[in-house]
Amino acid sequence: MKKNLLNIAGMLILLAGGLASCHKDLNRYPQNSIDADSAYANATAYKQVLAKVYGSFALTSSNGPDKSDLGGIDAGTSDFLRLFWNAQELSTDEGMCVWNDAGLPDFHNLSWTSANVFLRGLYTRSVYGITVCNDFIKQSTPDKVSGRGITGTDATNIAYYRAEARFLRAYQYWVLMDLFGNPPFVDENFQIGTSMPPQIKRADLYNYVVSELKAVDSLLVAPKANEYGRADRAAAWSLLARVYLNAGIYIGTTHYEDALTYSDKVIKAGYSLMGTYKNLFLADNNLSNPEVILSLNYDGNSTQNYGGTTYLVNAAVGPEMVPASFGVPGGGWSGNRSTAGLFNLFDTSVDKRGMFFGTTPAITDVSKFDQGLKVTKFRNVTKSGATAPSTNGTFCSIDFPLFRLAEMYLIYAEAALRTNTNTGTAISYINLLRQRAYGNNSGNVSTFTVDNVLDERGRELYWEAFRRTDLIRYGKFTTNTYLWPWKGGVAGGRAVDSRFNIYPIPASDIIANTNLKQNTGY
Repeated sequence: MKKNLLNIAGMLILLAGGLASCHKDLNRYPQNSIDADSAYANATAYKQVLAKVYGSFALTSSNGPDKSDLGGIDAGTSDFLRLFWNAQELSTDEGMCVWNDAGLPDFHNLSWTSANVFLRGLYTRSVYGITVCNDFIKQSTPDKVSGRGITGTDATNIAYYRAEARFLRAYQYWVLMDLFGNPPFVDENFQIGTSMPPQIKRADLYNYVVSELKAVDSLLVAPKANEYGRADRAAAWSLLARVYLNAGIYIGTTHYEDALTYSDKVIKAGYSLMGTYKNLFLADNNLSNPEVILSLNYDGNSTQNYGGTTYLVNAAVGPEMVPASFGVPGGGWSGNRSTAGLFNLFDTSVDKRGMFFGTTPAITDVSKFDQGLKVTKFRNVTKSGATAPSTNGTFCSIDFPLFRLAEMYLIYAEAALRTNTNTGTAISYINLLRQRAYGNNSGNVSTFTVDNVLDERGRELYWEAFRRTDLIRYGKFTTNTYLWPWKGGVAGGRAVDSRFNIYPIPASDIIANTNLKQNTGY
């Protein structure tokens, strides 16, 4: 999957050009002459189009890293992971960027507006991903497949592909629900060009995402039975566990018992922890990895763009760090680093998860990359220390874990402690993570609190695009119950308006689609 399914340059696909995003003439038909019967001519063509569905998460275009398939957005910043990571990490204690690109400092200052170009990019990227999924789902119904003369094993496999596309669509709707709350909504039955997409309320979208994930449960292949990098039932269970954990934010009613149920299903599905924590984030993490349930796959030769893990590595490295030692000899962008809030979670003398470069956590000048600690968690080298193959030593081959077993342990622990259910088992899972981190049993705990779980999530999952959602769930994102350096644009940190618990619908879409109403406060 890493080397072939995502190597999609030149593949044919019938795509709708967007739901409602950056242009006023949004509901346009595809601007190519390939009809559906040509694009989906046989079983091989279906798998090629499925590659485009997955590729919408990891690529910016099929024409190289300097072009974007999203109008009005710089290609270098239009990769899904880069945009999602910025929104989830730079707005928290875990990340801060020295660059002064218009709109970028707004994340850590918690001062963004509906005109923020990076938020528009993320919103549009997710909408685009949903559009790609919708077309595949529409064209892979049993009647269309049989009508094209595809039967037997090929038809069975296409049914699995269709379930995967439904899962990926649910994932992107979860992204929109979590970050933007009340986005436009269309499924495969929406007739492009007939009307503007309607808006869906966050609670209704929650119900839709949950229902879709449950519906595809029996339609996906069994856990660990799919190609690497493709979704199976465990991926659906993992997203359900994550959605249920945050239900109190999405619908005002908690569903911790359900989060417990679905995280438990994943835990019992046959995954195990990678023996060494740092190996999860190296260039050959696609090999012999028993922990990752689903990843975004990047390859320095086949999937080149300036987002993804290429961004996570290069933007965290400066010339003084010797970029070649991180597998990017031509890199070193001097951009992202952490605040003391992240560093203070660790006892780095014993906890091997804390991977930093530098000696002074404090940041007195936000424009200086040499201030604050650089995070060295992602490295474009293999377990043996060799630089990953790449055409120029810049693009990275590290796969990014969307779901891994450690998160399921942490969801189980939090849900168990919040409901006072199976707390002994919950603590045993925490200890498994700490035993790996410490290399022995010295970090084991016999008691643990809900707040302790938040800190453990920070240690285990930092820089994996969880922190904003976690802080909101704990009531610490906009309030004064937890202040980190430069929160709200002030050196000592400050509380900000609660409207920043949700991002605004981009102003361009509000203008283009009269069905949309802006989120409160923007």
